[in-house]
Amino acid sequence: MSTFDSLRFRNYRLWFAGALVANVGTWMQRVAQDWLVLTHLSHDSSFAVGIVTALQFLPFLLMAPVGGLLADRVDRRKLLMTTQAAMGALALGLGTLVLTGTVQLWHVYAFALALGVVATIDAPVRQTFVSQLVPADRLSNAVGLNSASFNAARLIGPGVAGLLIAAVGAGWVFVINGVSFAATILALLLMRVRDLRPMPVARRGRGQVREGFRYVRGRSDILVIMVVVGVVSMFGLNFQLTSATMARTVFDKGAGEYGVLGSILAIGSLAGALLAARRKQPRVRLVVGAAFAFGLAAGALALAPSYLMFAVLCIPVGLASLTMMTAANATIQMSTEPEMRGRVMAVYMMVFQGATPIGSPIVGWIGQQLGARWSIGIGSVTALLVSVGAYVWMKRHWHVQVRYRVAARPHLVVRHLDADAGRTVAGPLAPAQRAAAARELEAAEEHARSSAA
Repeated sequence: MSTFDSLRFRNYRLWFAGALVANVGTWMQRVAQDWLVLTHLSHDSSFAVGIVTALQFLPFLLMAPVGGLLADRVDRRKLLMTTQAAMGALALGLGTLVLTGTVQLWHVYAFALALGVVATIDAPVRQTFVSQLVPADRLSNAVGLNSASFNAARLIGPGVAGLLIAAVGAGWVFVINGVSFAATILALLLMRVRDLRPMPVARRGRGQVREGFRYVRGRSDILVIMVVVGVVSMFGLNFQLTSATMARTVFDKGAGEYGVLGSILAIGSLAGALLAARRKQPRVRLVVGAAFAFGLAAGALALAPSYLMFAVLCIPVGLASLTMMTAANATIQMSTEPEMRGRVMAVYMMVFQGATPIGSPIVGWIGQQLGARWSIGIGSVTALLVSVGAYVWMKRHWHVQVRYRVAARPHLVVRHLDADAGRTVAGPLAPAQRAAAARELEAAEEHARSSAA
């Protein structure tokens, strides 16, 4: 499979282009919003920035299953048009308040909460809509390219936002973001509806939200992914908050240098997304391994002695975090039945995004009380602990054996061992994953036999 395989499909090309433009605007607004709160509406308060972030993601914690049920029930294309239009209107409203000089901190809080409500409906449908744009065997590639689009925008958006904030102020950044959502709406309008792949529609009835939770509870592989990603997201994926605090209070830099940090972080994230697009079958072990790598990279970032070294170390942090997120997203989508996908992804988004309103104020408080470096260090420590804990749990309950061979390929060999037979794939895995694990084991053994010959 080539890296850009999904771009052969017209509807996906339109989606990719429209999302890229909108994502650039979204990243510009994130930088402008945090900088506005930090430098104009509070006295360099990282706690206030943390509250804004928490309010923006709080609805995921409370409403995500409802968004997932809508994604399984209604026309995803029409629902996306509605949510994108609402996000654009909110950005224009906040921009108007900033440009007229009437904006107050509580206004930003209110708009962040409103944006979070819309995003809670938008996220599950956005995640699952891609399965209507490409064949099932291209889903992993399309998910990887979606992440590439998001992180290419992260590469462009923060740097442009920093320059615009310095040149014309934060208000115009919000306005530009509001206009950028027109690109996604236009892309959705131009799609060939007859080429969209039909998806099963959830039946109407009582208990459908609970059905999604029951499904997740019965899948230990999904639970492991959610625990790992949730903990890392809660304490480690607070880049806007931690980078703003480090740039402002540790390295004494301005908006331009802060925006550049986001763009440099995106270099690693974009590389991780492009690598993810080449994977046919991401697995749980990749999520856990990437979380461990993130913990190491974040620890080095917290200790960076200079702004330049901090910027350079943002690259491996971005690579590890994006690898973890993309592998988690693709693994869950590819192993979940289509009629349950929206609700399962909503539970995942509730954990992934909903962890932020819990963690952001804590991370902001740590940064304010113990120093900006500790706001990153707490993410490093928790990522290392949860990844090691997940590995130990998997080894005990799934009978997983992991060996790394320096002199032979494949270097990393993962075996799912049965306690009695010693060779049978075992553990509470979904049938598709059990078959994939068996094929992986057979391929490793075949390679070992051919190498010996």
